[in-house]
Amino acid sequence: MCTCWRAHLRQKLCELTVPASADGQPAINPSHWVRSILAGSSMRRKPFPWHILVFLAPAVAIYTLFMIYPLIGSLLLSLQNQGPDGATVFVGLQNYLTLFTSKTWSEPFWNAFWNNVEFFLYHMLIQNPVGLLLALLLASRIRGGWLYRTLIFTPTILSVVIVGFAWRLILNPAWGVSQGILDAVGLGSLNRPWLGLESTALPTLSLISVWQNIGIPMMLFLAALVRIPDELLEAARVDGAGAWTVFWRIQLPLILPTVGIVAVLTFVGNFNAFDLIYATQGALAGPNFASDILGTFFFRTFFGYQLQPGDPYMGATVAGVMLLIILTGVLIYLFAWQRRLQNIQF
Repeated sequence: MCTCWRAHLRQKLCELTVPASADGQPAINPSHWVRSILAGSSMRRKPFPWHILVFLAPAVAIYTLFMIYPLIGSLLLSLQNQGPDGATVFVGLQNYLTLFTSKTWSEPFWNAFWNNVEFFLYHMLIQNPVGLLLALLLASRIRGGWLYRTLIFTPTILSVVIVGFAWRLILNPAWGVSQGILDAVGLGSLNRPWLGLESTALPTLSLISVWQNIGIPMMLFLAALVRIPDELLEAARVDGAGAWTVFWRIQLPLILPTVGIVAVLTFVGNFNAFDLIYATQGALAGPNFASDILGTFFFRTFFGYQLQPGDPYMGATVAGVMLLIILTGVLIYLFAWQRRLQNIQF
């Protein structure tokens, strides 16, 4: 069977592609020619790039150990609970049903969720537009641009604990420096315990976070703007386009991928936020849980705080819901925003 197949292959290759001599006979031996083709194809086949695995292995191992394994363990823990005899039993999605249906859990969860949404909107509607405006000003090559970049980005590298403690001192209504500053500009009537009122605690913390992190979107937008060829901007100005037209018609469309990246980074960072609220308001996220977000709610649920005992099973459930929320936002970015950009480009 094998001999017949090889003979048939040699005949077909000879008929199609073997060069012929003047008398119509093959110029070379077909079997030798077939072997040379097979040898050439094996020589052209690229070897497997084992060096890539060598370079990737340490990073994959570390990421798996410190990210993938804890993530899977947390998801498995959310599907378990403590039985009547104290043993761990599998309960499926019962913890998630309890989180959304039990009044004990659902009310603080939804309070933390909507506070987190408000916290995110402050960053999306203030931090990112102002960061884009600052990037536009710096991209225009103003004098001392390097100094402004340094001053704006400096709070980003500060410890969140230091930032929270400093702003608590500044905004203290009794002896904080905010009172003197407001009195000096004639706005002393605005002096109040901004972090101690339910109506102002979360907005104040959001603006503090905006002040600290505004350097990140500014630098990302600036990096995208400086990549735009000067010829495009000069041609638009020669045609009579003003600053707004240049931005709206040329600069903004070209930096849309960066706008999407900044938006998804803001979303993920805000729904993972914890440190600033904890540093300024503590785990109770006061006053009266007015500044409570999903990060602080997860901390109290998992580890417990003061008289509240910790529940690792429900804490893992809260973490699973946080993962689902973040994953939903990232998928919306990938399948809506990113795909739309690809359709526009191609």
